[in-house]
Amino acid sequence: MKMAQNLGVYPVFDIEFKVGTKGRTSTAPGDMAVVKDMETFSPSIDTNVEEWTPMDTAGWVRRLATGKGFAITLNGKRNVGDPGNDYIAGLAWKSGTDLSTKAEIVFPGGDKLTFDCVVNVNTPFGGDSTNVSGLEFELQSDGKPEYVPAGGAA
Repeated sequence: MKMAQNLGVYPVFDIEFKVGTKGRTSTAPGDMAVVKDMETFSPSIDTNVEEWTPMDTAGWVRRLATGKGFAITLNGKRNVGDPGNDYIAGLAWKSGTDLSTKAEIVFPGGDKLTFDCVVNVNTPFGGDSTNVSGLEFELQSDGKPEYVPAGGAA
């Protein structure tokens, strides 16, 4: 694990992420693996917002966030022989709970996010004839994640 740094800005490559190579039963530190040769790391958060317009707001809408979800899209190269890369690529041909696993992200400041997720493999290999073969996938959250600030409790 990288040492926590207290920097204002940081390069994306300082974000450490791992996936559980034994699905949801990934509990030991050795079960968690970096997926080598990923080039992009793109998180997106969805918020469910319910809205209504009661009589007492003179036509102004009220809103309440009622749910959340997130996904992290990763794009990179297929690296045969890397445990994390092989695990993800092998999920392309599976379905159901075989696609369920655990993931963790450690941010440069030391904050940590752990979560259950479903792996959606979009591209297990391929590209132009002169390219290095690609690997593209998405980690889709499954339930509430656990976020622990650096040096603190959740």
